Amino acid sequence: MSSALRGIFNCSNCTGRQMPLVSALTLCCSTKMKSEFRNWSDVRIFLAVFREGSTLAASRKLDIAQPTVARRIDALEHELKTVLFERDTRGFKPTQTARTLYPLAETMEIAARAFADKTGELTSARPIRITAYSGNFSPKANDIFSAFSAEHPDVRFEFLPGVKVLDLTAGEADVALRITRQQPAPELICRKISTARYALYGSTAYAEKHGLPASVNELEGHTFVSFERQDVPRYLHDWLLKHVAREQILLTFSEVELMHAAVRSGHGLGLMNLRMADAETDLLRCFDPIEELSAEHMMLVSPEAYRRPEVKAFTKFFAPRYAALYK
Repeated sequence: MSSALRGIFNCSNCTGRQMPLVSALTLCCSTKMKSEFRNWSDVRIFLAVFREGSTLAASRKLDIAQPTVARRIDALEHELKTVLFERDTRGFKPTQTARTLYPLAETMEIAARAFADKTGELTSARPIRITAYSGNFSPKANDIFSAFSAEHPDVRFEFLPGVKVLDLTAGEADVALRITRQQPAPELICRKISTARYALYGSTAYAEKHGLPASVNELEGHTFVSFERQDVPRYLHDWLLKHVAREQILLTFSEVELMHAAVRSGHGLGLMNLRMADAETDLLRCFDPIEELSAEHMMLVSPEAYRRPEVKAFTKFFAPRYAALYK
């Protein structure tokens, strides 16, 4: 380092005390750090003085002491190294610089409000959104929801019944009760409930009129109803197409409830979940469950939702009780 940089200078504010010189790089970085503007509260005060025309009126608008408002305007001008207001006995008159900066300050105000609103939305109490096939919301399952609500009266639920597979990672729902043959996304929190099994069923009316097949080899001569839609895996429908002629499938529905209703009405045979179909006295199982159609019944939870205390408490309460229904 040169002798000049090692030199000593006299500071006018230090009454003769000597202070060492700093390197140009250090001085540059220090100046940059000090001049970097990032104080939203001062911009808020700037907007109030601009709009109200004086620090006194702005102090009333902001519910801040008038000397504080005046001091913060002085500090903002010092930080920005410019004059924002011309002061006179009639108040504060914005300079051309202030008028140029005003739209940008308004943009900051809008962003700050949006930030506060979104923060409030994310931290406020929200319902736990649960998606499942409507049959999963059985009376016994609803009893579990009621028991949880009795212990946690402030927690609300939003039920999203349907067979469409909602994207938990995208926030379309918080919890899913899902029957699937696919591995769930690895980031989801997963609890296995049971193994869902399927068989072919017909109504007593159909059996009286047409009889029931006793095996897969006796499907010829019978009629069938099926379920098919683009946003749902179609392995049940594909199994039918593999074992019966297409013309034997008289009706195809995009809603599971309608397909089940068609089976009950005797329009044809249909593949149904054992646990749901065996509980209905007017439905008859044709033959043993079709093991190749078995799927995993799971409770899936979004990791983002699981961070919420009420969701964590609900899953801990609900999962073992719900699983007990399927033992």
